[in-house]
Amino acid sequence: MKKIALSIVVASLVAACGSQEVKKDVPVADRTTPTTQPSRPATSTTTSPTTQPAIAANPLTDPKNILSKRSVYFDFDSNVVKDEFRPVVQAHARYLVDKKDARIRVEGNCDERGSREYNLALGQRRAEAVKRVMTVLGVQEGRIETVSFGEEKPAAAGHDEAAWAQNRRGDIKYAGE
Repeated sequence: MKKIALSIVVASLVAACGSQEVKKDVPVADRTTPTTQPSRPATSTTTSPTTQPAIAANPLTDPKNILSKRSVYFDFDSNVVKDEFRPVVQAHARYLVDKKDARIRVEGNCDERGSREYNLALGQRRAEAVKRVMTVLGVQEGRIETVSFGEEKPAAAGHDEAAWAQNRRGDIKYAGE
């Protein structure tokens, strides 16, 4: 009887995984190497430098880079990563695959509705959902820590839907930041 029940559970998980739509990867601009402008022939009237400064912008803090987005928002009472936030998770996963020494912590958060225990469990499920997407994309499980803060670290202080929507999130934090 246990084997039959286990077979049904495994079959339903495989069927659920196979029915998801495959999304195309979103390109991430790599701004970690300095760029060189093509040199121009020298003229007597202009003397401009031929290279940009060697200071490379950190893609994690560059507001023009998708990696600067660190929050994944969830629907009420849900731990499913929404389609609109999959590119953010995918970009961070690609970054982690490329940067073998980088480690992250995903912090699950909830709005104030629900009991403290329920919100801690939901926050953990949200953090685990982000981790699961990243591991499917090739990030080693041991490089991603998950933690739940439940309703203890709200991003917005209000008591309305707009504030609650900002508090239902998973935050991606890199080690050393």
